[in-house]
Amino acid sequence: MAAGSASSVSLPALLPVGTLLLSLLLTGSNALASPRFTKVPIDQIGVSGGVVSFVCQATGDPKPRVSWNKKGKKVNSQRIETIEFDEGAGAVLRIQPLRAPRDENIYECVAENSEGEITVNAKLSIIREDLLPSGFPNIDMGPQLKVVERTRTATMLCAASGNPDPEITWYKDFLPIDPNASNGRIKQLRSGALQIENSEETDQGKYECVASNVEGVRYSSPANLYVRVRRVSPRFSITPTSQEIMPGGSVNITCVAVGSPMPYVKWMLHTEDLTPEDEMPVGRNVLVLDSVRESANYTCVAMSSLGIIEATAQITVKSLPKPPGTPEVTETTATSVTITWDSGNPDPVTHYIIQYRAKSPESKFETMDGITTTRYSIGGLYPNTEYEIRVSAFNTIGQGPPSEPVETRTGEQAPASPPRNVKARIISQNTMMVRWEEPEEPNGQIKGYRVYYTMDDSQPMAHWQIHNVQDSMITTIQSLVPSETYTIKVLAFTSVGDGPFSEPIHVKVLQGVPGQPTKFQVGAVSDTSIELTWEPAYEREGIISYNLHYKEGSPGILIKKTFGPTSSYVVDGLRPNTEYLLSLAAVSNKGLGAFTNDITQKTLQAKPSAPPQDIKCAPSSSTSLLVAWRPPPVESQNGALAGYTVRYQVEAAAGSVESAAGTADNEETSGEVSVPFGEQVLLPRLEKWTQYQISVAALTHMGSGPESELLSCRTDEDVPGAPPRRVDVDVLNSTALKVMWRSLAPGKQHGQIRGYQVHYVRVENGESRGLPLIKDVMLADAQ
Repeated sequence: MAAGSASSVSLPALLPVGTLLLSLLLTGSNALASPRFTKVPIDQIGVSGGVVSFVCQATGDPKPRVSWNKKGKKVNSQRIETIEFDEGAGAVLRIQPLRAPRDENIYECVAENSEGEITVNAKLSIIREDLLPSGFPNIDMGPQLKVVERTRTATMLCAASGNPDPEITWYKDFLPIDPNASNGRIKQLRSGALQIENSEETDQGKYECVASNVEGVRYSSPANLYVRVRRVSPRFSITPTSQEIMPGGSVNITCVAVGSPMPYVKWMLHTEDLTPEDEMPVGRNVLVLDSVRESANYTCVAMSSLGIIEATAQITVKSLPKPPGTPEVTETTATSVTITWDSGNPDPVTHYIIQYRAKSPESKFETMDGITTTRYSIGGLYPNTEYEIRVSAFNTIGQGPPSEPVETRTGEQAPASPPRNVKARIISQNTMMVRWEEPEEPNGQIKGYRVYYTMDDSQPMAHWQIHNVQDSMITTIQSLVPSETYTIKVLAFTSVGDGPFSEPIHVKVLQGVPGQPTKFQVGAVSDTSIELTWEPAYEREGIISYNLHYKEGSPGILIKKTFGPTSSYVVDGLRPNTEYLLSLAAVSNKGLGAFTNDITQKTLQAKPSAPPQDIKCAPSSSTSLLVAWRPPPVESQNGALAGYTVRYQVEAAAGSVESAAGTADNEETSGEVSVPFGEQVLLPRLEKWTQYQISVAALTHMGSGPESELLSCRTDEDVPGAPPRRVDVDVLNSTALKVMWRSLAPGKQHGQIRGYQVHYVRVENGESRGLPLIKDVMLADAQ
């Protein structure tokens, strides 16, 4: 756009909110004032067939009126249009399409009020398309038709080229747009595009992109922007829900409706409005009800210009359910009871719970929940046990009171446990007395007991002799073979069947011989000892000693020990982590009594008592050693092995003191490595060509065992780590030199030194001449 004679100022808003124009901010008092231009038109160069616009605006008191003249006369042409704004105080002169030379002229903007009249001129030049200069603006991409929903962002694109780069401005409905007057809602992007955020209906219109530079001005083709306003009838997004409450309770009912435009929401009870007209909210309405005593239907009404919808919530005032009828027992088994009951409630219930307990002072009710029928079987009960059962009903309010309880007893089963504390004693030359106590779990009425006895307990039970007992827990068995040892087992039975056998006991048919010790069991246990405790069968038999037999596992060698009368004994000298079988018999002056049944006990773990075996070591590199081994012998492991510890240190030379001098920072002279699993380890970061002493120890969870014997192992050779020391040169004659040196420090040799290389080069005027020459000197020739 060509430069004008007057400096430009901002124009006031010409359009409603949405499409904003440049505006003038008016200040001052009520004094009359002649017109003054706030926006003057500037000279323009257009293209034939194109468009130009001249913008003019003035201020004054009273407000002036602006008009356009051409050669002193009002502009009058179908191609020339005047668009007024700011109540006539501003006007845009738009010429389209341009015709040359007809439209080339001086155009006058006239501003007048009762206090005076002023004018300002602007010149229009027109160039034919085929004569345009090379830098004339060109619209490379103009805006296109666009439809956007209200509140969304619309972007009108524009790209232009020219030399110099053209400035891009925008017009809407033939009036200029000022993005700075939109509070940031309308932005012109660096690309030239116009971005309209939170679009409004007033943004709808015809948009033009204008590119201008010193060569002229060019307009894009106009493009319409349509702002679509959605019209959606009301609908409920949250429908009010029916609820049941206790008498006098409180409840909140939420109703949410949406639409476009958003609907108003109110509550009604029958024909009564519960929401005041002047407080009717938009979209969401929560009805708060307190101290509700009566049931009622509440209606939520949502309304907009597009319609009215309704939704009803039923508030039911309910009480807790009544107690069901007393349950009736229809079937029982040893572990279950089936009951039926009457609901006892005219209104529906959601479910029932059954509570039951065994009839004993310390028992508590157990609960079966979520039952939806009036018949149910309770399982998992104890046999031959009396139970108390009751039922409660639930509705949406809560749990009602329980029914009257019903009492019933489960059926019998065979005993689930054997008779307790079975004991036997000899009362004559061929007769013994056996007694016991009732089983812990009889599961019914005990009808009697069966005593099984035999001299050969390896035979099947079917071959044992049987002695039946009723209504008693003591009996005598006659016709026994003197001096023989009998094994005895006892079981209880009900009307349903036999229970399990008791643990076997042993008795020797010899008067005065002690009975089998009872309650023979293990006390404290360590890695090398087991404590045993017991109770003597009958103290009056005059026990003078005990015989203890034990062995390592089933195939082990039987070891016998004898000790005086006591009720406990510690077996020591045992091996750690080893299973032992032990049995005990009492001795009187009449002889040895029957041995107890074997009991089994394992000693605790201990530290290994022997080191790992077959320790081997081999160099893996000049700085690492690979160490391998086998576990200690099984009998010396004393538990589950938890890993190994490998220790290593530099082996000191005979008569010398080991020093770390000269050792690199990343090399180690001693240390230890834990190996949680596996039977080998790589020791890294060692000194080169160095002799190490290595030992390995095994571990259990109790600690570390002894270390293996020290094993010597040397890392591999490597290149020397330093140059020779004290290099000196003597001149022998005009063609010979004598070179002398000292060997490397021992810590830097890194192997067996086998020779040296002497590098020498001729020097002239302090500079080397030619490549260095190399002479190999084997160790035998070294000087």
